[in-house]
Amino acid sequence: MTTKPSLRTGSHLLPGLAAVALFVVIAMAVLRASFGDPQGFGPDAPITASIGYAMFNLDMGAVPGEGMIVAFIVIAVALDAALDGAILLAKREEDGSAVALLADGGRQVRDRLRGDADADTNADDGGDR
Repeated sequence: MTTKPSLRTGSHLLPGLAAVALFVVIAMAVLRASFGDPQGFGPDAPITASIGYAMFNLDMGAVPGEGMIVAFIVIAVALDAALDGAILLAKREEDGSAVALLADGGRQVRDRLRGDADADTNADDGGDR
């Protein structure tokens, strides 16, 4: 028998309302923002070089720069944070300390999965089979 989920109104209500309010403020700021007309690439413009020059706001390409360096850095920081989070989540913990899963080359995990009786002796002498 399943039960319906219930709304917890304890200490979770205020942070939830603050998150919704922050989302509304950011959504309104984005929707009301005005952006300039986009600039296209000319028919004879080297597109790859122009994108690189425009991204770093250099006036060396066929297309004038639009100042995209801030967006580039924000995306780089967001991707770095995502990568750091993925690495943190990929580690497992034993006795309160983070341990890499394959720190021993996977020998202990392999031996545990196989159920080898001589797993301890094999790990002690450092030999492989």
